[in-house]
Amino acid sequence: MTRNVLYQGDNLKVLRELATESVDLIYLDPPFNSQANYNILFRDHQGEGNHAQAFAFQDTWVWGEESEQAMHDLTVSHGALAEFLQQMVSRFRGSSLSAYLVMMAVRLVELHRVLKPTGSLYLHCDPTASHYLKVVLDLIFGIENFRNEIVWKRSDAKGNSGQGARHYGRNTDSILFYGRSEQVTFHQQYVPLSAEYIEQFYRYQDPDGRRYKLDNMLGPGGASKGNPYYEVMGVARHWRYSRERMQQLIAEERVIQTRPGTVPMYKRYLDESRGVPVGNLWTDISFLRGHSREKLGYPTQKPVALLERIIATSSNPGDVVLDPFCGCGTTVSAAQKLGRAWVGIDITHLSVQLIKARLRRDFGLLPQRDYDEVFLPVDAETARNLAENHPFQFQFWIVTEVGGTPFGAVGDSKKGKKGADKGVDGYLYFRTPTGGKVEKVILSVKAGRNLNPGMVRDLHGTVEREKAAMGVLLLAHEPSRGMVQGASEAGSYVWEGTTYPKIQLLTAAQVLDGKRIRMPAGSANVSFERREVKSLTGKRAKDKGADPLFRN
Repeated sequence: MTRNVLYQGDNLKVLRELATESVDLIYLDPPFNSQANYNILFRDHQGEGNHAQAFAFQDTWVWGEESEQAMHDLTVSHGALAEFLQQMVSRFRGSSLSAYLVMMAVRLVELHRVLKPTGSLYLHCDPTASHYLKVVLDLIFGIENFRNEIVWKRSDAKGNSGQGARHYGRNTDSILFYGRSEQVTFHQQYVPLSAEYIEQFYRYQDPDGRRYKLDNMLGPGGASKGNPYYEVMGVARHWRYSRERMQQLIAEERVIQTRPGTVPMYKRYLDESRGVPVGNLWTDISFLRGHSREKLGYPTQKPVALLERIIATSSNPGDVVLDPFCGCGTTVSAAQKLGRAWVGIDITHLSVQLIKARLRRDFGLLPQRDYDEVFLPVDAETARNLAENHPFQFQFWIVTEVGGTPFGAVGDSKKGKKGADKGVDGYLYFRTPTGGKVEKVILSVKAGRNLNPGMVRDLHGTVEREKAAMGVLLLAHEPSRGMVQGASEAGSYVWEGTTYPKIQLLTAAQVLDGKRIRMPAGSANVSFERREVKSLTGKRAKDKGADPLFRN
């Protein structure tokens, strides 16, 4: 990935299109199964003190067809994980928790796949389901690749004991840190020494005012660890330094004996200290308060400093950082600031617009010029918006959504550039499971509103010219009566005694509702089989594994 990309759509669909081992660092702050709705708060600049709200996202999970499909996918691809989840589903009787865990698990499997061997994943969660998520991650990443559970103090909440609560104040989040392997990228971070620590330990000064503390120079483990034994300033011990190094430190006046007979100590200067190594308890990064200049009004917004620490620790400049629940874009902003490439995914149009505004405000970045913007529709309205504003992206989306190959996506060095397609925007190939004749379907996309019967006639001519079995018009808007009539009069395709419409019409709304191209029952879509594509195009097909948009 050489360019930054912002996706709007279902992150599971996006993740399944990303190349294996293409990402260096993943941070995700998914919904916590809080059973609540969240709104974005906007200031109304027309009146002081007035505000407006817009729905941001719903953190409510219900067991249904999507959960069942995810469970099926996991059973096929990840048996041990599916076995654990099945027990959870059975135990909790298809509750919101079981739905949440299954939907998270199927995404975490894909996140594990796209991570490089040196990559890391940070999952931000709270006690609602963190213990279950850790088991899921253990099964996906391996217990040996668990690194830390980071505890972040996210608020000053003191609890609500005044209202009768019988629990301690809940003011921390957990961040589960896993590596893809033992060779994870890790750069130790440090925080400044506290004033109290400096006052207590760096209490000595040189004549020039340079502060220092006294450190132990004894070799840990003594003789058993191979530390040398010799005499320094009249004191014989096992030391952590060789004789030569000790003499050098003495010459540099870095060894001091507070009084005769005491064990010599090392002078460690304050101005040489890198600070305190960051541990797994993070209390030094403040949550976003009401007066914070960072605050955008997004309900679950995290401070940039939190993401900067994670990105600085577990990635290098130029690495790819992925956030599949990018919300208001804090990860994207921190990655941009630190010189990393980034991929952000969010399902809501509101979030994507907020991120775009943030990138423009803070970095002067514009979509398509400075980063790619890809829309994956979730309903008829977003599909029509995509068709109107980004017709080529709409074409790519709807062709792949019905199982086809976009024109030029295989074996074409100019992939992704709209050119003269001669009425063809994509292909779909099918055959019987027993290996019969491979047939071709022509896909033609119409993103505009001006639809007419001539489009049906043109597609019919293309189907005849290319000796295809069928042709399908994929439409952003409803077809005219004349188009419907023309399609019904275009004839039929016969397969083993059964007829299918030669020309078919499918709208984006129908595709999103699950309707697909009418093809022979039991036939197999072989659009992405290299051998079949090669035999039909006469060209050497490009290896799909090298293309981040296609993967078997």
